[in-house]
Amino acid sequence: MSEALRGHGAMLLFSMLVAGSFSLGSMAAPSVDPELVTVLRFAIAALILGGICALRGELTRTAFVAIWRYGLLGAVFATYFVLMFEGLKTAPPVSAAAVFTLTPLVTALASFVILRQITTRRIALALGIGASGALWVIFRAEWSAFTAFRIGQGEFIYFWGCVRHAIYIPLVRLLNRGESAMLFSLGTTCGGVLALLLWSADSLITTDYAALPQIVWITIAYVAIFATAATFVLTQYASLRLPGAKVMAYTYLTPSWVILWEIALGHGAPRGLILIGVALTILALAVLLKHEETGGRDGRLRQAD
Repeated sequence: MSEALRGHGAMLLFSMLVAGSFSLGSMAAPSVDPELVTVLRFAIAALILGGICALRGELTRTAFVAIWRYGLLGAVFATYFVLMFEGLKTAPPVSAAAVFTLTPLVTALASFVILRQITTRRIALALGIGASGALWVIFRAEWSAFTAFRIGQGEFIYFWGCVRHAIYIPLVRLLNRGESAMLFSLGTTCGGVLALLLWSADSLITTDYAALPQIVWITIAYVAIFATAATFVLTQYASLRLPGAKVMAYTYLTPSWVILWEIALGHGAPRGLILIGVALTILALAVLLKHEETGGRDGRLRQAD
């Protein structure tokens, strides 16, 4: 299996794991501060990744070269997660997942600015299709809501979190100096913990942990292990093997996975018209993953698939 195919496989698993955080997060968000959830998930993920790196013998002196990189990446990604949970207080899971599918479009712009990666016409077409499908879901398949641009507060908040996520992808490629995905993920997670400790100090001290409902602890455990530690590694692994726009192409599968999560949790399925938007996001993924030449890190054409 080629390195590029391994990157695609990593992002397929990424999309499935991320989807669970939308459904569980919407259930837990009203009961806990988003910054508290985020700092706890990052701390748990850091312990897991740190243990793995220690067993692999990767915690050497060279691992701490230019640690400012981890602070920057950690702060950017931590902000994304805080805004995600804040948005999920009011945004339905499927609608929030649709907002997430706008990330590839922003990632393509960020990748051009930061890495000078050129977006081909095929990728631009796919991004347009995906954005159309996302907007269809975000506005609940209601033309009147679209023409009036009535977007929910939760979706609006989460969109700015997705902008942070989009910037994070090319930054990984720019700042990585040959570190493994596992080690680089550990550094990013630790950077996020430090940033969040400053942000969430009041919540950490004043929260009555014994009074938190069970769903909060279930959500923290899931997002720490699967939607933070695992997806950090998967995203960074794929970011070193695929262009930024294609890394984030798999976000187009997230609404479909969320629908399955919602059905599994007994929350039902969205109405038929909204599924049209979901279908468009899947079509966008198919177009994006079609074998083609695309821009590499230095702007030269290289094989992406």
